[in-house]
Amino acid sequence: MSVKDEIHARLSAAFEPAELVVVDDSESHRGHAEYQEGGESHFNVHIRAQAFEGMSRIARHRSVHKALGAELVGRIHALALDIGAPED
Repeated sequence: MSVKDEIHARLSAAFEPAELVVVDDSESHRGHAEYQEGGESHFNVHIRAQAFEGMSRIARHRSVHKALGAELVGRIHALALDIGAPED
């Protein structure tokens, strides 16, 4: 399973999001630190889920990192998160 698919699967299972888009943005970082041929090092995630309602920004980020797990997060060089409740 690709890292992108793993991110999508773990976030879907943890939050049952109304919206979830995971983009492998690695190619736009060619020549930068930690770029890996073939990608899978830099990701953008847009997620909207009811589970984030009433949570602070930092709590939302912590919950996403927890859902992904330390092992998966450790394989990712950069993870840009756009997290919110469906109404955000």
